[in-house]
Amino acid sequence: MKLRDKIAVVTGAGRGLGRHTALRLASLGASVALIARSEEQLRETADLITAAGGRAVLLPMDLTRELSPDRLRGAVESVLGPPAILVNAAGLFGPLALLRDSDPETWIGALMVNTVAPYVTCRAFVGGMIEAGWGRIINVSSAATLLEPGPVDSAYGTSKAALNQFTRHLAAELDGTGVTANVIHPGDVKTGMWADISAKADRLGPEAAAYKNWAAWVEATGGDDPERAADLIARIVGEESAAINGQFLWIDQGLRNPLPSW
Repeated sequence: MKLRDKIAVVTGAGRGLGRHTALRLASLGASVALIARSEEQLRETADLITAAGGRAVLLPMDLTRELSPDRLRGAVESVLGPPAILVNAAGLFGPLALLRDSDPETWIGALMVNTVAPYVTCRAFVGGMIEAGWGRIINVSSAATLLEPGPVDSAYGTSKAALNQFTRHLAAELDGTGVTANVIHPGDVKTGMWADISAKADRLGPEAAAYKNWAAWVEATGGDDPERAADLIARIVGEESAAINGQFLWIDQGLRNPLPSW
C-alpha cells in the first residue's frame, strides 16, 4: 500500500490501459479520480476498484471541451483533495488517411485528445504538486513518435510527438521540485485502438501497408500484456524513481525492443 493517502487522477479510465492503470493505483492504496467521456465505462471501472476494497470517484467529462484547468481542479479536489499523481492515458488515433484526403475536424480532434487535454490536466494539478513537494505525472505516448514518418498517420504521430516535447518542457520546469514528468510507450497492446487502426487500414490501399502489417503482427502475437504498462507506472510513482524525470520509458520485455529517444 505504498500509495496510501495519495490521490491519483487517471484519464481514459473507462477502458483499456486507463482502466488497468486505475486498478493498479487503487490496489497500491491510492484514491483514484476516474475521468473519461463514458459514465457507463467509468462505473464499470469504479465497481472493480470498490469490489477489491479500493476507493474511486467518477468524473465523466470530455476533456476536449472542459478546457478550464480551474474547473477541472475544483471538480477533483472537491471530492478527493489535491492529487499527487496524474496519468494521462486517454488517447485517440484519429484519421488514417493521406493528408490531402483528411478531414480537418477529425485531424484536429486527435490533437485535442492526445496533446491539448494532457496540457489542461497538467496545468490543473502541477501547481498543487509543486506546493506539496511531491508528484508524478505520466503521459502515455507511443513508439510511433520514434519511427521514421510515413504516410496516412500525420494526426496521431504529430499529436504524440507534441506530447513528448510538451512533457520534456514540463520536466525541465519541475527539476528539483520533487515532482516528475515522463512519457511511456505502453507496449503494442491489443486494445480498442488496435481494432480501430486495423479496421481503418483495411479500408485503405498500399499506403496503409505498414499499419496492416502492424495490426496483423499484434493479432498473431496477442500483443503486449497491458499489465506490464501498469507495472511500469507503479514503478514510476514509487520513491525509487524520484530521479527519473523527462524520460521516454518502456515496459519490461515488450514485443518491441526499446528505440533511442533523447
